[in-house]
Amino acid sequence: MRSRILERATLGAFALGGLLTCLAAPAAALYPKKSDASPHHGVRDARRQAIQGIDISRWQGEIDWDKVKDAGTRFVFMKATEGGDHLDPNFRQNWAGAKKAGIPRGAYHFVWWCRPAREQVRWFKRHIPRDPDALPPVLDVEWQNGSQCARKVSREDALEKMRIMLAALHEHTGKKPIIYTDINFHEDILEGEFNHYPYWLRSTAAPLKHRYKREKWEFWQFTTTGRVPGITGDVDRNAFFGSESQFAAWREGRFDIGSRKWHGGEPKVAGRKPPATSAGARAPKAAGGTQLRMAPPGRIPQRTARTD
Repeated sequence: MRSRILERATLGAFALGGLLTCLAAPAAALYPKKSDASPHHGVRDARRQAIQGIDISRWQGEIDWDKVKDAGTRFVFMKATEGGDHLDPNFRQNWAGAKKAGIPRGAYHFVWWCRPAREQVRWFKRHIPRDPDALPPVLDVEWQNGSQCARKVSREDALEKMRIMLAALHEHTGKKPIIYTDINFHEDILEGEFNHYPYWLRSTAAPLKHRYKREKWEFWQFTTTGRVPGITGDVDRNAFFGSESQFAAWREGRFDIGSRKWHGGEPKVAGRKPPATSAGARAPKAAGGTQLRMAPPGRIPQRTARTD
């Protein structure tokens, strides 16, 4: 009896180990060339999304864009402008390099709350290209803690500045901008606001639904310690929350990922919504095409995620 119990316990341990391997496989198998210097279990849902990319600035230094593309990078957002007088010194080089490698790229403007909105509009219109093949631009809104502009403007002032800059970015590029923000700024300013715009949210240690009072989002910045071939040191990694067809239609201007409305070419299956994730049975070819192993439904052990 004791040996049979031991045998069953051993088999059970192997079974549990196999199940955990299956659970971990999709996250690792989608992009085997990418990694994280400090991975967190709380963001595993982001790592399992099929469409992933990065965001960069001068701090990533010289980038080998061919290697970045070969690692399976599907998009990149890069810093262009800040406030009313700062241009990222690597922006033009990064903009050209990503395009040459065939990586969809978009520019972002970092809002400086001490500068009038009109001054910032004039600045980013001067430097953000109007390339028809570019991704929609991003308005990066955070508090500037520890800077010369550390004071917090009122909620009304912040929202009004955002309205002016979002409208100007849309007019300048012809594309509806994305709003990037973090937990503190969203809680202070953005809850319940700009719900028809796409949101790009940051959380590096917990699911977004545990950090934001928001029902939906389009992009998740899930780590700042990512490792991607072609980039030395840390790089932010991000996931797109949508299907392949939605991503393609958004890039072509046929699908508004913020309002979730189609402008032609919508799916023909009536009453059937596109899946939130489209990982498929294999990883993207550029990422290695690794066969994915999925855990059986209803047999996933419950875990408690750590908090930030």
